[in-house]
Amino acid sequence: MELYYVEIILNTFKVVKRKINKEGGADGDAIPLLVELLSSPDPRTQEHAVTALLNLSINESNKGTILNEGAIPDIVDVLKNGSMEARENAAATLFSLSVIDENKVAIGAAGAIPALITLLCEGTPRGKKDAATAIFNLSIYQGNKARAVKAGIVTPLMRLLKDAGGGMVDEALAILAILASHPEGKTAIGQAEPIPVLVEVIRTGSPRNRENSAAVLWSLCTGDFEQLKLSKELGAEEALKELSENGTDRAKRKAGNILELLNQIEVGATY
Repeated sequence: MELYYVEIILNTFKVVKRKINKEGGADGDAIPLLVELLSSPDPRTQEHAVTALLNLSINESNKGTILNEGAIPDIVDVLKNGSMEARENAAATLFSLSVIDENKVAIGAAGAIPALITLLCEGTPRGKKDAATAIFNLSIYQGNKARAVKAGIVTPLMRLLKDAGGGMVDEALAILAILASHPEGKTAIGQAEPIPVLVEVIRTGSPRNRENSAAVLWSLCTGDFEQLKLSKELGAEEALKELSENGTDRAKRKAGNILELLNQIEVGATY
């Protein structure tokens, strides 16, 4: 019976794909069946179902239909318990659905973030990137920032940030930059002793990574004399001066803001 279901999925997906290519739309009638098959005990059936939903979710008109069919809890369950391929595609599907703001709230409330963090830690290179992309997009919603911090996101992000050869520095910094704007995120990042690696990235990183590192450093140093003092001791000032001249527009602004704070130390102002 499961093989029969798999064939239905494959045939449905072929039809849907033809319709997408030909008409720019997709047949939402397939979505309820695919959502039902997410709960199949057969791993391959789950993989096919979540993969088909991923492809269908690319079409904007299907995002709401997938949500309305109650798919998110089942997609999260696949993310937690499916095969690695199914988990990766579930993460990518959640990212696709989270483009709609109200979906960010529903996905976070369904418990997706801890499962995404697990995939970020134990997935394949592709799975880690799918998880990171989904976490970043979900964390645009303020409530999901707190969920991510409480689920322990900062520790794996710092590990990825320090592993220059792991291929995840860009993603780790992008997520840290968005979490640092949240009070709980700022506290958790500050406790992870990030200043040395942030200063090093500002010195030697890519333009976007230097920008995100400066954004994190600015959040940490604002209102925190100890972080500011440590940044100065580690030579951040020279790197920030160079960034303020040659960085992206946002990086120049952040670097200038931090330099103003550092200057307060130099002139003995009360901070």
